[in-house]
Order: sequence, then C-alpha cells, then structure tokens
Amino acid sequence: MPQLAAPFADEAIALLIQLIKTPSFSREEDQTAKLLVDFLAQHGAEPQRAGHNVWAVNEHFDASKPTILLNSHHDTVKPGASWTYDPFGAAVEGDRLTGLGSNDAGASAVSLLATFLHFRQRPDLEFNLICAITAEEEISGAGGVRSILPQLGRIDLGIVGEPTQMDMAIAEKGLVVLDCVAHGRTGHAARDEGENALYKAVQDIEWIRQYRFPQVSELLGPVKMTVTQVQAGSQHNVVPDRCHFVVDVRTNEFYSNADVVRTVQEHIGAEVTPRSLHLNSSRIAPEHPLVQRGQALGRKAFGSATLSDQAVMPFNTIKIGPGDSARSHTPDEYILLSEIRGGISGYVELLEGFSF
Repeated sequence: MPQLAAPFADEAIALLIQLIKTPSFSREEDQTAKLLVDFLAQHGAEPQRAGHNVWAVNEHFDASKPTILLNSHHDTVKPGASWTYDPFGAAVEGDRLTGLGSNDAGASAVSLLATFLHFRQRPDLEFNLICAITAEEEISGAGGVRSILPQLGRIDLGIVGEPTQMDMAIAEKGLVVLDCVAHGRTGHAARDEGENALYKAVQDIEWIRQYRFPQVSELLGPVKMTVTQVQAGSQHNVVPDRCHFVVDVRTNEFYSNADVVRTVQEHIGAEVTPRSLHLNSSRIAPEHPLVQRGQALGRKAFGSATLSDQAVMPFNTIKIGPGDSARSHTPDEYILLSEIRGGISGYVELLEGFSF
C-alpha cells in the first residue's frame, strides 16, 4: 500500500463500523449521510449534500482538466430473518467485519473516501476528483446519484465502487421491466363465447421464450427475456378478458432499453408498457487507458450481470471494489479488513500517475 494511504485505512474502517451501526435502508439514509458529511469535514474537505447524497471535490479543481467521479452508495437492503449476527452489530472477529452493508457497498464507499483523501490536496494531478457517496442505489431510486449529476458538472470517467474482488467490470447488463396486458372479451366458459385473453397472452409468451436478439455480447452474452409473473381471470366459469404478465429483460450493450421495447411491441399483440427506460447497459472500451492500466496491474476485466449506478451514468465507467458480490444481500454479510486495505491500495495504484 502506498505510504500516504495507510493512515486513512484505519479511519476508513472506523467509519464503516459507524455506518453499519446506523440503519440506512433506501430512502432512509439521513443519519449515514450525516456521518459522511462529518467524516469529510473532519478531514478538511468541504462536503456538499443534496437529499441523502454527499460529495466533495479535490482542493485544486481545474475546469480545464478532465474529471473523474469516485462513486459508491451508502443505502442497504433490509436484512432477512435468517441472520445469526446482529445486522447492525458490526462484529469484528480477527480480520472479519460482519454487518449489513459491510460488503455491499460500505467497504467500497469508505475505500473510495480514503482514496479521495489521499489525492485531495495534490496540486500535480492531471485530473480533477469528485467523490460522491450516494443514496437509493438498491432501489434505482430517483433520489440517488442521477439526481445530483447535473450539479457535478462535466464528468469524463466514473469509478463505481461495488464488490468485484477488485477486478474491473467494464460492461454491465441493463434492466427493463415490461408490464404487458393481453385484451379479450368475457363470456361463459360453458359456451363458445368471449375472446380468451389468456390464450392470447400464451401466444405472446411463447414468442418471448423463443425470440433471440441477433447481437450477442462477448462480455455480457445475449439479451435475456424472462416472463416472471402472470395474472388472469376472476372465476372458473368466466372467460378472462384481460391477462397481465411481466417480463424481466436484461440487455447487453448493443441494445438500448428503448430498442428492446420497440422490438417487443412490434412482435406481440399485448399492450406493452416499460416501467422505466433509464437502466441501460453500459460498456467502456477495453482500449480505454484506465482499463489498460488496470490490466497492467493484474486486474481482470469482465462483464457483470448485476446492476449498479453505472446504468444511470452517461459517461465511461468501470465498476471495481473490495469484497465479493456473492456475499451481497445474504445473511451474515461480511467484509475482511484486509480487503478494505487492499481496496484502498488498489484504487490508489489505479489512479497514481494516470492520464487520459
């Protein structure tokens, strides 16, 4: 670990323990936002806050230089019933810290903060740094990072902190959820009456099951459409005049969510309404200087099936952070203290001497 980053590692771990002990479910992050503001202020930064989003800018900000955004989130999901530890206990046992949000994504958040503090006062940086720890990531909420992007100004590159074992996700699948309604006409089931909306929906569902979008991503694979919910009918002897079904679509970088919606609408008879279009797939070129630098440092590049705030960032991003995605949203979630120290070291190595 670079020598100057070492002092911030212990403080980052202490902050993570405080964050774990302070419940911060999505849209309820007020108290952890206060902790983040206090932490930055104590270290001489000038934190800004909008809603439950907190950010700070490096001391020698120069508008003529490119800007890198360091971003992670401080909201968590709610703990399940099968936890054997206190989710808010922040139990430290040797190298292991157990608690809700420790892995997803508290370790990344505090590691990025430590990295920001390491570089904050450097006058020789070839880029600006903004560190933003934001809200509502777990629910892709409107009050999260996308709500503050206009206030941050031009961003040229984003580093999104999520548990990837410090490998680099250079592509990420998008998500669009479709509410589909097949319409028919009621009639008595005993007679040849009505127009069965359920039968119409079955035809549409079979098309969804069989259809393959032509372009397949080397990193993310094909677009994946899955029908996950179906609802029709009011009683056994009435032909249903309406069938509602839900389609979960995971997009690759070759198709925007709007492209997918148009294709589905052109091929099925049901009414198709997307719940939102903003969670698009993302990709950064493998030739990008940051990806090349990461690979030179031994970081693997991969495509991620899980969604993050990368989806709402209209600029190049990579997703990288300490911890393991397999521990996220699981009972007795944990992070290793050594992973946090390694995360800070890895982020600092990635940015030290970096240029566009």
